[in-house]
Amino acid sequence: MKRASIKDIARIAGVSVATVSYVINKKEGSRISEVTRNKILDIAEEINYTPNKIARSLKMSKSKLIGLIVPDISNDFYSNIARCIENEAMKLGYTILIGSSDENPDKFKKLTELFSQQQVDGMLVSPVAGSDDIIKKLLKDEYPIVSIDYYLENVELPAVTLNNFEISGQVFNYLMEHKFDELIYVGYNTHLPHLLDRQRGFERKIKEHGIASKKVLVEMGNVTSKVHAGLDEHLKIGAGKIGLYFLNNKIGNAGLHYLVKNKIRVPEDVSVIAFDETDAYNLFPTEITYIRQPLEEMARQAVKLLDEQTKNFSEKEERVVCEAELIIKKSVK
Repeated sequence: MKRASIKDIARIAGVSVATVSYVINKKEGSRISEVTRNKILDIAEEINYTPNKIARSLKMSKSKLIGLIVPDISNDFYSNIARCIENEAMKLGYTILIGSSDENPDKFKKLTELFSQQQVDGMLVSPVAGSDDIIKKLLKDEYPIVSIDYYLENVELPAVTLNNFEISGQVFNYLMEHKFDELIYVGYNTHLPHLLDRQRGFERKIKEHGIASKKVLVEMGNVTSKVHAGLDEHLKIGAGKIGLYFLNNKIGNAGLHYLVKNKIRVPEDVSVIAFDETDAYNLFPTEITYIRQPLEEMARQAVKLLDEQTKNFSEKEERVVCEAELIIKKSVK
């Protein structure tokens, strides 16, 4: 479908292109009546007009704004990496605008449109499931965009990711040093590749070694109750030596809450490893062994990639893979 243009609005409204441009770009000092102004804005909304950021950027100086879209800014991981991104962006003279998609493709789309209207120079995004077409449209319009933490299997775009598959293999190897009878991993029932990589890395090692295992996969939303229900079904204390692997911090928090609620001791009754670093782990009676993501390095690489894209847009996919680290504490025995 052809993109709606300023000329289309002018034709429908019966005014000049210059008049539409004055209204759309909110220029001061133009003598345009409120009736005409509202008519133009109504038509723009009706025909779904979106300003062509690339064409406009050729005429205007850079805004030095970057849009950042994360799934949930209240999540410790995303709030912490947002701060790191802000610090790195400031070094290059950028200011950050932040939005949370709540893993909702409609909200993700609205945020991309909002940031486009704010004339950001580019976007750093954690794509949600179902956002492929939204990302493809931005790339088709040569909009500078870089994915951080997440990546999409069917869309080529610059991305900064983690060695999720490999680090889950390292988690398995560490657990096996302690000779467990059964391993249980708790993650999301999702199509997001980076989360599947964590699961697949662990599953592959389980298959190679033939150890008994169970998995609890929960839907996003109401995570705590779903994790509790899954552990009620699969965690049988006293049935052997058991190791638990929580595949992100939100699931880890829910899992640790379950253990406290049911008076299950760590590491006496069950051993635990959780993904991500979060202050909530410090409230648990036992220091939790966890996966630390290199937030500062991920932020630095993401801002660098985006800055390069704003200067010289390229359709070439460039993926930077950062190394996570297993931090050994006292929750595995």
